[in-house]
Amino acid sequence: MSNTDSTSRAGTDPADGSRRSEPDPDSTEVPDAMDAALSRDPVAGLRAVAALRRLADRLEALQVDNARAHGWSWDEIGAALGVSRQAVHKRYARR
Repeated sequence: MSNTDSTSRAGTDPADGSRRSEPDPDSTEVPDAMDAALSRDPVAGLRAVAALRRLADRLEALQVDNARAHGWSWDEIGAALGVSRQAVHKRYARR
């Protein structure tokens, strides 16, 4: 994945234009981001929360695709995620 790809792990910090990266689920960055999310520094905390949210979205999409590949219905996926089948279908059906 390139850094300019919209699905890349890197993003641009709107405050100073510098590059920032999302936690990689296969590294120690996730616990670091979780610790940072609890920081008393609002900048570090909010950046960590945003990175963890993007990671959770990527993991959800991966597991929805996995469930569909295993023959799960939209109703079953919605129940597992705690949302309606319509909500999960609307978000992931056209992927």
